[in-house]
Amino acid sequence: MASETASSADYIRHHLSHLTYGRHPDGNWGFAKSAQEAADMGFMAFHVDTLAWSILMGFVFIALFRYVAVRVTSDVPSGLQNLVEMVVEFVEGVVKDAFHGRNPLIAPLALTIFVWIFLMNSLKWIPVDYIPGLASAAGLDYFKIVPTADPNGTFGLSIGVFLLIIFYSIKVKGIGGFTKELAFTPFNHWSLVWFNLFLEIIGLLTKPFSLALRLFGNMYAGEVVFILIALLPFWAQWVLNVPWAIFHILVIPLQAFIFMVLTIVYLSSAHEDHH
Repeated sequence: MASETASSADYIRHHLSHLTYGRHPDGNWGFAKSAQEAADMGFMAFHVDTLAWSILMGFVFIALFRYVAVRVTSDVPSGLQNLVEMVVEFVEGVVKDAFHGRNPLIAPLALTIFVWIFLMNSLKWIPVDYIPGLASAAGLDYFKIVPTADPNGTFGLSIGVFLLIIFYSIKVKGIGGFTKELAFTPFNHWSLVWFNLFLEIIGLLTKPFSLALRLFGNMYAGEVVFILIALLPFWAQWVLNVPWAIFHILVIPLQAFIFMVLTIVYLSSAHEDHH
């Protein structure tokens, strides 16, 4: 039982570890050979698998939509064209309902976020042993394939959204207007400026955290369950794996939708000039 527990723990640890490239404590750069080595690198490290799969899914999104765009027809459309048009119309409707400013960037941004996150989340449908097995055969010790199950990936997305919130808040309201909004909301009195700033700054900073941690938590938890199912006997794997994969037909697009909607709402608030 002890050896089985150890091997199961090693299996889980292996499948939850990233292909990490960074600076070792001795000053040399290279790939981490263990989870401890990756931790010792600190901030001077890159999760190569997260970066690679994120970029790949970005190219898949661009290539797919460009393929449809250059072949679009007003005659009998293909199934792929119908699917893309449905997605575009769906996102456009959400933007019209949730965004109350005027900015031609918001709809393309919302479409990019929704489809890109959906594609990254969809990698969870690939059985947990396939890609790590191929990576191991290629000489790579670790290789995770779901970028949104890595907090570095989700925080990268949320920080980008946060920078846009700050940018448009200043652009629309001006530095003075944005500062005044922080200082005199919700209580419009000079004696409570300190309290208002505390509340508003905390509320502002929680936006990227809520975006990143909500997406990461759902995807990471789902990945852990898939890994635990893979440890069961073969006959039990199919009994549990198929229903869990079907359940993710809802979870995967839902998490992309929530991230997109919150982004639109936050940017809509940044465009509102209360003064």
